[in-house]
Amino acid sequence: MATTNPHQLFLLADHIKLSLLERQRAQSLDLDSTKQDNQISRSLDSLREGLESLERQKFDQEAAGEDITDLADQITRLRDQHTSLDSEFSSSSSTSSQTTSIPNDPSLSPDFSAAKSRPSAARSSSLRKKTKSPAKAVRFRDDPSAETDPYRDNDGADEASRAALFDKPYSDEPEGPDQTGMDNLQIHSYHKQVLRDQDDQLDRLGESIGRQRDLSIQMGNELDDQAVLLDDVDQGVDRHQGTLDRARGRLGKITG
Repeated sequence: MATTNPHQLFLLADHIKLSLLERQRAQSLDLDSTKQDNQISRSLDSLREGLESLERQKFDQEAAGEDITDLADQITRLRDQHTSLDSEFSSSSSTSSQTTSIPNDPSLSPDFSAAKSRPSAARSSSLRKKTKSPAKAVRFRDDPSAETDPYRDNDGADEASRAALFDKPYSDEPEGPDQTGMDNLQIHSYHKQVLRDQDDQLDRLGESIGRQRDLSIQMGNELDDQAVLLDDVDQGVDRHQGTLDRARGRLGKITG
């Protein structure tokens, strides 16, 4: 890592904290929480390398007789944060530590609040509320094969949406540019987009669940119709059997 600027390393630590908060947010919303794992791992490595560079810088300044009090204090704080963040990342914790919850740069406080927030209950449970379709009128037919065709899912749009949602799962982001040199505005923009992507994914998931719910209702209606049909068939068989039994009895009396 080229820079040994402590301020830049504190910003990098904030970037990691936000990424961990976003991962915990994804876990709480039942979304893919591993999307940023590679990026978090690389950022932790960069922070560790930056700390090693600062240690060498401190050694050189101390050898030159310079005051290293402030630098030593910054290194201690950064090392404590790195240890805490690395432990939290490795444990895949679903709860944030005090270290993760507090930014080094106060200007990023709104971003931390946003990453710790959760969508409203209405949004996170965005199933479309639809009334159940009225039951179909089914009458007994002597030829069951004349029944209408059973339900088929021919909705191409739904198929395309399901394919987009389930057949192409979210994958780790590409390597992309080095994120260790981002300023606070770039960090804000980056993590604002991450939260927007999470909310969009949640909306798509809710829409898909709504379609699956509608499909289940329609299939349930079809099964109900088939059950009614089978009951009618059973009743028809019973009636025919009764007629045959009575005819057999009369025939027996005549021949007897």
